[in-house]
Amino acid sequence: MSRQIVAWHAEHLNFARLLRLLEEQLAVFAQGGDPDYTLMRDIVYYLRHFPDVHHHRYENEVYERMRKRDPSLQALVVRLLQEHRVIAACGDQLLALLEAASSEAIVARADLETAAATYLVYYRAHIDAEELQMAPHVAATLHAADWADVAASVEAKSRHDPLFGPQAEERFRTLRLAIEREAPAVQR
Repeated sequence: MSRQIVAWHAEHLNFARLLRLLEEQLAVFAQGGDPDYTLMRDIVYYLRHFPDVHHHRYENEVYERMRKRDPSLQALVVRLLQEHRVIAACGDQLLALLEAASSEAIVARADLETAAATYLVYYRAHIDAEELQMAPHVAATLHAADWADVAASVEAKSRHDPLFGPQAEERFRTLRLAIEREAPAVQR
């Protein structure tokens, strides 16, 4: 299996950890408590930015290659690419609501719960589709030269992971601490 597929799997596990933390805060909210809006906002901010500037760029490039190599994957590729856009739009909406809530603006509970539930459902289903439906095709189809071409076309636009990378950005200090308190190998 290619190193990139292994890296994607690890990133998907990290994204799933963040979705669990978000869901835990939503449970506090649903029970009438006061969730940590800053933590929730940081989770969505990270998921909205790092995957879009690195993770999804790689996937998008690979999926386009897969579509050309195996036309039977057309519908799956179109759906996965569309889901990247839907997740981004849902993330933007949720992030705006969380930023308003964290600045103590009045936000309707139903709006926040609906936006968060939509985001969680889409993101989790998307990860599952990539892992279960696309990754096996990619592993069987792409070779070392393909991966080198993909890396060359994406690397210039990418940057290190600002949360799970070797140097977490200051913005994510609280979120990194929350993750570290979690069991180290919690499964999705």
